[in-house]
Amino acid sequence: MARLFRALLKAVRRCVIPEEKRKGAVLGSSISAWAPNYSTAPTKAALHMPGMDYQDVVQTLNTLQTNASTLEQIRREQERGQTKGSLEAMKSFVRRAGMMIEELDQLAIIHVTGTKGKGSTCAFCEKILRNYGLKTGFYSSPHLVQVRERIRINGKPISKDLFTKYFWQVYNRLEETKDSDSGTMPAYFRFLTILAFHIFLHEKVDVTILEVGIGGAYDCTNIIRQPIVCGVSSLGIDHVSILGDTMEKIAWQKGGIFKPGVPAFTVPQPSGPMAVLVERAKEIGCSLNLCPDLEDFQFEGEKLSLGLAGDHHKLNASLALQLCRTWLQHHHHPDFPPLRGTQDFAEQHFKQSPPVSLSFCPSPAMVEGLRDTEWLGRSQILKRGPVTYYIDGAHTIGSIKACVKWFREQSLKEAKSVKGPVVKVLLFNTTGERDAAALLKLLVPCQFDFAAFCPNLLEVAQKNQNPDQKNYTVTLENMLGRCFKNHGAWCKLTEVKQDNLWSLSGSNLESLTALVKKDSLDGGALLFNELDCDLMTPRALVFPSINEGLQWITQGRDPGLQPALANLLHLAGPTTLKEASTVQILITGSLHLVGGCLKLLDQSLSQ
Repeated sequence: MARLFRALLKAVRRCVIPEEKRKGAVLGSSISAWAPNYSTAPTKAALHMPGMDYQDVVQTLNTLQTNASTLEQIRREQERGQTKGSLEAMKSFVRRAGMMIEELDQLAIIHVTGTKGKGSTCAFCEKILRNYGLKTGFYSSPHLVQVRERIRINGKPISKDLFTKYFWQVYNRLEETKDSDSGTMPAYFRFLTILAFHIFLHEKVDVTILEVGIGGAYDCTNIIRQPIVCGVSSLGIDHVSILGDTMEKIAWQKGGIFKPGVPAFTVPQPSGPMAVLVERAKEIGCSLNLCPDLEDFQFEGEKLSLGLAGDHHKLNASLALQLCRTWLQHHHHPDFPPLRGTQDFAEQHFKQSPPVSLSFCPSPAMVEGLRDTEWLGRSQILKRGPVTYYIDGAHTIGSIKACVKWFREQSLKEAKSVKGPVVKVLLFNTTGERDAAALLKLLVPCQFDFAAFCPNLLEVAQKNQNPDQKNYTVTLENMLGRCFKNHGAWCKLTEVKQDNLWSLSGSNLESLTALVKKDSLDGGALLFNELDCDLMTPRALVFPSINEGLQWITQGRDPGLQPALANLLHLAGPTTLKEASTVQILITGSLHLVGGCLKLLDQSLSQ
């Protein structure tokens, strides 16, 4: 395995390092000599000059990404509890950007946190309130294809022109106010949060749907003082080095978005975390209520239908209904007049579980909003001839469980409707500190015929990378090493003997690489099964980029998937893939992986 890892690094290095650097390199030099250049953000950008366009903005924004060593230092500080100052620093950045914290009170915010489902909950809320004729602002993370997706006006990513205009207003202001006391520029996510506030204020949105980044208590979105309503979606284990290694610790962080006198809602949680949320609400002085089942809501005697597939979205939809009704009540909308009287916050929280809110009859705008909600990369199915992509950015234990249930139901339904053999393929990657082996174990029951692992790199060639999707917080060595680790975990789980599965044959490698351009790489030729791959199941492969992985899996059967290179061919594919009547591909484990796939599969997302 070590030999294969070095071979892959060497091959990728040949493609991503400029030719002049390769010529001057010492033969056999270590990756550590060049990987830092790949993983370090560009140097500081100059102030906005006439003629700078959207791509200049993205390049400048990328300078704010925290490199790997700084990120590790931040994690150590968080483990020592040095996090409270982060909100004060955020407030300072907001003031330096020309805003007052008090101004954020004008945004009429719905603030949502949780481990899984918070983005989908926000998407439901945004669509519902837009149906009421309101001008909506929606801030979420991460983006899939373009960074503009994080800041939406009326459901659409802000235009390139407006993003460029407002970016330079904020960036230049922060650059001009730097001094020895104020520090430097805010990091990537902080900057985007400040930019979102700036845009929503200048665009005069009626309502802001604000998704927490990580946690809640010390998340930079939590500088807001007076949201209209808060929501907590399903909790699980994630970001343990930042939030804690137990559900209770994580619940404490999530409950940090509660505000005195501001109503809050949550969905069913395990007893321990629920008790923590209840205690947090009591300490802060807010009402916390539990959302009823979605089945309890009916419109004209009919159950509600959702635009997002999967039973797990029922919880998110129920939470969205409560959040939207509360927001409308606060603004005296005739559909939902304000409740009379006030609630005794302290009395309800002597219990270990919050009271269940009563269901109500949703308005037509709510019914249509739930039905028409779209949220890319979550329980998404994309059909291309004989190839069906099942796309879900699940990356936690809970969300992977929901993904597996959804995929098994939908793939079986499709398999029953087609004639001929159906082949199932997993395309997987993880990021951060997640336990990939635990996630992969949950995917084993899907009975994949093949599994492919790749880093979140769109292309092998550095020049072809999408600037919006570049990540400077990890090294190339780390990304590729993770793929091999995931591959090894999968082989162990599926009882495949790794020692006999792979080989690098000089003659075979030469015959395949001869089909591609000089200084280019055929990912399918890097690692392949020298034996008859149709005799071994399940099979697993590692690819150096997303495009190489998809090219091998689809075997040219998706006419909409264009190869990175004109002569890129994959002749080493098994006949089971080439002759299957349907190839079902589950893409999961990372929203960044999903974003790269969608970039390749749907060109409209890059417009």
